[in-house]
Amino acid sequence: MDLTRTAYGTWNGGRFMHFGEPLDEQRFVELLQYAYQQGVRTFLTADVHGNGAADLLIGKALAGIPRDSYCLVGMIGHDFYKATPRGAAGYPRFTDTSLRGTVEYADYIHMATEKALERCKVSYFDCLMLHNPDFTGFSNDAVWKGLDRMKDQNLAHSLGIAPGPANGFTLDLLLCFERFGSVLDWAMIILSPLEPWPGTLCLEGARRHDVKILTRMVDHGGLFHDDVKPGHEFSQNDPRGYGPLGWMEVGEEKIRQMRHIADRHGVTLLQLACLWNLTHLAVESVVPTLIQEVAAGAKAISEKVDELASLPLGLLTQEEVAEIAQIGDNKGCMELKGGNPSHFGESLPDRWLLNAELLHVAKRWGIEPARDLMSF
Repeated sequence: MDLTRTAYGTWNGGRFMHFGEPLDEQRFVELLQYAYQQGVRTFLTADVHGNGAADLLIGKALAGIPRDSYCLVGMIGHDFYKATPRGAAGYPRFTDTSLRGTVEYADYIHMATEKALERCKVSYFDCLMLHNPDFTGFSNDAVWKGLDRMKDQNLAHSLGIAPGPANGFTLDLLLCFERFGSVLDWAMIILSPLEPWPGTLCLEGARRHDVKILTRMVDHGGLFHDDVKPGHEFSQNDPRGYGPLGWMEVGEEKIRQMRHIADRHGVTLLQLACLWNLTHLAVESVVPTLIQEVAAGAKAISEKVDELASLPLGLLTQEEVAEIAQIGDNKGCMELKGGNPSHFGESLPDRWLLNAELLHVAKRWGIEPARDLMSF
């Protein structure tokens, strides 16, 4: 089964990513089951979330549900089997040279995939994604030959890439599309009406190489759920509390300018954001973050599931799509990850120099890094 228009991730509910109120295990499982009951048919899990705990809970939630009635996406990439966490950076990628060499990539991929499947209590992933890769993950033949073997062995039916966790990786994705488009089926990127940059820069490349796009962070930190307002108090571990000064105020003002479009079509703000994403060529699925906010009067998380599950078919006109894009324009608002003209020195797991390969990619796709990939 391929990914559907709407998808649900195990980072929802605050249990593994510290957004909002962390749901207890029973409520977490019940919410996954509720999403299925309401009509969501694609579920995503990453093996590093809770060091396998997210996989276990999705396996528990989907147990007994006919396997051919839902799409399961698994993500592997961080080595929590052999390595230890490196502070705020978490576990290293399995391609870290201190862990193994190129000839060992295929064995790691096979091991990590089998263990994830065992935890999820299934025999295959509908889609297996490479999670938060470093530059080696984007560019190395041995990585993608190892992933392709999972299809040969019927452990995965399609393959994808999920860069992150922050914004960027534009040229790296385009390089990956060019080099491995024949085996690559999906890519997950950050995209929302308040964050069209830089995600939209890779969409034409995805379309030309027949790579379908899944978009995350559609809700923009909860603003499109309409229950995160300026002055909202986040818990100590909530990463949104460390966002740029004034991000809620700026976002709220932009949403105010978009709200009349949602009202015109009788949709919620979350649905408006999802519909806007889906109007873009190559974008075929949305996976917003659904969390229970701790503020008094916050929207129930089950209501957010209902909004996602009842997403109508496309309603927006081309003029409305353009209007939203103009309002939400965020070009240059942050420093980007991946191959970046502002990076100097040694490569980091999520940020590296623009090498000759990436500069050639930029030229082929009409991207000027100093103009298109720099913060103001």
